[in-house]
Amino acid sequence: MANLKEIRNRIASVSSTMQITSAMKMVSAAKLKKAQDAITAMRPYSDTLTDLLQSLSGSIESSDASKYAAVREENKILLVAITSNRGLCGAFNTNVIKQAQHLAKEAYAGKEVSVMAVGKKSADILGKNFPLVSNESAIYEDLSFANVSEIADRLMNDFATEKFDKIVLIYNKFKNAATQIVTTEQFLPIVPVVGAAAESDYIFEPGKAEIVSELVPKALKTQLFKGIRDSFASEHGARMTAMHKATDNATDLRDQLKLTYNKARQAAITNEILEIVGGAEALND
Repeated sequence: MANLKEIRNRIASVSSTMQITSAMKMVSAAKLKKAQDAITAMRPYSDTLTDLLQSLSGSIESSDASKYAAVREENKILLVAITSNRGLCGAFNTNVIKQAQHLAKEAYAGKEVSVMAVGKKSADILGKNFPLVSNESAIYEDLSFANVSEIADRLMNDFATEKFDKIVLIYNKFKNAATQIVTTEQFLPIVPVVGAAAESDYIFEPGKAEIVSELVPKALKTQLFKGIRDSFASEHGARMTAMHKATDNATDLRDQLKLTYNKARQAAITNEILEIVGGAEALND
């Protein structure tokens, strides 16, 4: 059994760790509220815009719009892996990285797979196994639509110039603070909706081709922005949950150590009493 000093040091260490995890939990909870409000407000607009674009894409005829809907033989694939810059958030980053590796080895086996990393964690790990097109981890320093639009413009240009035949987003979709859903979403080419779902009674002014050509870049930028926003909210939810569990585990460990310390201290006191009694009896004899 460890001596009393070692147990006291462990109790102090665990208590210090518990204070840190508790503080990180509260910080993440505060950031989560803001990020959750942002993605909750944005999601209906983004989903409606994407549905409208997909329903119209089947009849796209303008050259500006059709270049983003062109379906080519899938030889060069770009995976946009959206993770965080920091850890301590459970399996949040690992799930995205595993999904990217799974797609590269299974769904796109034999293809030329490249990676664009949005977040340091995906850049550090996926960059070792796949060609890294760029590392966009700086986006989290100022997460705005304008900055995300620059990334989306580069992706659209790479697809239009046939640098890549398909671009796929991989990110954690925010459900609630405790649940994040790993989502694989095709970014380009645009997936058209066929059949009855594509037929809607719309009147277009000035014309469908002009509207769609303006709508396509905006919808794609909004789709990417929503994905990064989803991942950002999921990160804080995952970190808050992870730190909550870590705080609970540290509390349990501290309680166990205190119990062990009290037992050891009581045993030491008992031994001292026995030694005193034994010494007194020896003197009396």
